[in-house]
Amino acid sequence: MKVLVTGAAGFIGSTVSHKLLARGDQVVGLDNLNAYYDPTLKEARLARLTVQPGFEFARLDLVDAAGMAMLFKREKFDRVVHLAAQAGVRYSLEAPQAYIDSNITGTLNVLEGCRYNAVQHLVYASTSSVYGANTNMPFSVHQAATHPLSFYAATKRANELMAHNYAHLFRLPVTGLRFFTVYGPWGRPDMALFLFTKNILAGLPIDVFNHGHHRRDFTYVEDIAEGVVRALDRPAQPNPAWDSNNPDPATSNAPYRVYNIGNNAPVELSHYISTLEDCLGRKAIKNLLPLQAGDVPDTYADVSDLVTDVGYKPATTVEFGVRAFVDWYREYYKV
Repeated sequence: MKVLVTGAAGFIGSTVSHKLLARGDQVVGLDNLNAYYDPTLKEARLARLTVQPGFEFARLDLVDAAGMAMLFKREKFDRVVHLAAQAGVRYSLEAPQAYIDSNITGTLNVLEGCRYNAVQHLVYASTSSVYGANTNMPFSVHQAATHPLSFYAATKRANELMAHNYAHLFRLPVTGLRFFTVYGPWGRPDMALFLFTKNILAGLPIDVFNHGHHRRDFTYVEDIAEGVVRALDRPAQPNPAWDSNNPDPATSNAPYRVYNIGNNAPVELSHYISTLEDCLGRKAIKNLLPLQAGDVPDTYADVSDLVTDVGYKPATTVEFGVRAFVDWYREYYKV
């Protein structure tokens, strides 16, 4: 297949692109290489892709409606994996406009490209953050996600609603994937594991929110990418049993599905940090802080639908995943 991967120079996007190329798909990777975090890391991820046969890079911003329309018209993609976004819960408190531009306008341009160019299936990234104030765990896609607590989460929930609208109006098969705390090699510098590793090695304190007591369903990046590819291979179908008097949020009478991709095994942050300390051979200096605005205390993914429909369940332990990250970090930064 010819697949468009947006955010191909990103953490998850580059990993997904490698998996698609490895099985023989043709990949057009789109990214604007912005400076939200160190562009040299994005360029290094991209360099590993550009040497592979079957990969083509398009430097383009999602908000460029004319450029996006031209790309879709020229390339005639079979399927699309939309991973590009303005990420980060905390940054969305500081720069909400960036989230409107990238996550709302950018996603609209992707949906329009799919609509007018007979794309067979659109798979897009959502987030566990959409569950927001919900504390009924494990989080199920069949529960309503109506109370997001950060602007980032609100824009990703809006993406799900936009996708459903296009599935309903234009019969575009769309599948949303709610990712749960992704980590691993080539990760983002603004995420906890990266920040903790950098500071511990430098002998600097780390900020530990909620005094380390909150739990996260940490999910290894390779597991996320495997779930994305498997979902891509299964275009969303209408649910024949969908009941408009009792609507199921995860399905529709349109070709629309939403799945969680998480490890289904929440880990307390304090254990995550102690695992990192073991891998680094150093103890962290901890600056214990209360839960930060926009954060939720715990996340825990119900992945039963993913197992039933897609035939996949993430299973990588944090002990393996954190070790893999530390090995990559030491090699990449020569420390």
